Amino acid sequence: MEDHSAPVATFMVTYRVGSRNEAVGYTGSTHLLEHLMFKGSSDYNKERGNSIWTVLQNVGAQINATTWMDRTNYFEILPSEHLQIALTIEADRMRGALLRDDDRQPEMTVVRNEFERGENDPWESLDKNIWATAYQAHPYHHSTIGWRSDIEGVSTERLRQFYDTYYWPNNATVTVIGDFDTEQVLGWLKSSFGRHPASPEPIPEVYTTEPKQEGPRRFVIRRRGETGIIGIAHKTPEGLNADVYAISVLKNILGVGKTSRFYRSLVDAGLVTSAYAWDHALHDNALFVTYAFLTPDTQHQEVEQVILGEYEKVQEHGVTDVEVDRAKAQVKAEVAFSRDGPYSIASALNEAIAIGDWTYFTTYLERIEKVSPAAVQRVAASFLVEDQSTTGWFVPLAGEQDDGSAGAGNSEQQ
Repeated sequence: MEDHSAPVATFMVTYRVGSRNEAVGYTGSTHLLEHLMFKGSSDYNKERGNSIWTVLQNVGAQINATTWMDRTNYFEILPSEHLQIALTIEADRMRGALLRDDDRQPEMTVVRNEFERGENDPWESLDKNIWATAYQAHPYHHSTIGWRSDIEGVSTERLRQFYDTYYWPNNATVTVIGDFDTEQVLGWLKSSFGRHPASPEPIPEVYTTEPKQEGPRRFVIRRRGETGIIGIAHKTPEGLNADVYAISVLKNILGVGKTSRFYRSLVDAGLVTSAYAWDHALHDNALFVTYAFLTPDTQHQEVEQVILGEYEKVQEHGVTDVEVDRAKAQVKAEVAFSRDGPYSIASALNEAIAIGDWTYFTTYLERIEKVSPAAVQRVAASFLVEDQSTTGWFVPLAGEQDDGSAGAGNSEQQ
């Protein structure tokens, strides 16, 4: 996508591999491998005096990478006259990453520190347990950071196998946005990435599906903390399902802004300091989750009943035209803000690629505009049902001594 408004360009490579492609013993490999990918490739490494970071930062590039359940991306934002450097480096590490054990050891420590920061955050701990409880078979069960023992124990050889399975041109999509000439960049892509063959074996498909949930699931985390939190999750369809648009509108009606139903029934009532709903289109079936952060002395049960009561109101009485129009306006604004600038556009496209169809990016607002009040009521009745729910409470144990180990505390499951 050419954009000559500024002399910069964004280059992003999206690999269709994320934590959904991991299994027991190597959870977190997507993320740990992403760290190692910056440690050098056959043509760009510190021994040759031209490490990836050095070359790109010397030309003023911003570089990084992100991992998620369904994808991994690597990107550069740089002056457009240096765009070819980014292409050359990404092409080189697509098949020439060094992946040395001497680099894995220190990076494992860095990643483990990230894991521990998450464990020490009450909300992150609650969220991780919601996904782990809601999914029993599907790999959305574990978070992208992985389990601690896998982060510590996965071998460099296993990471190399993971890389050799998924890092191929037929499992990647390049996005280029900014100040460049399309024909010239296509020529660079052909000369750099075009030298790589397709994977020798088919890219493995994830064939595990989550069995039908046959009843509500609950758990409690009791740990030192200050604020009680509730998370209530329900299974929703895969990202390319036609119902995801009505679910997005429902999310805004319930939990976005001071005009939302949760704000009026929970925040204005002094029961919580904040409450919001979350949905995110994923490649496979996902979750609709409501989180509420309790005010002191408020009981979890009371807040939970208010949340479920709001669900029932939508299921039984529907929503108004005014609410739907307001939610659509909010969604449009959210999308506009999230696509402000070349990197943001590339990032949004990358998410559409990850769920399985890049046109999700171009048709999303059009599909949102077609959502009716009846559709919102229907998806609430179809998906926000008790048997498909997973409820988690974070109960703070104020004043008790923490034993200092990340993740310490008690948990109960039902």
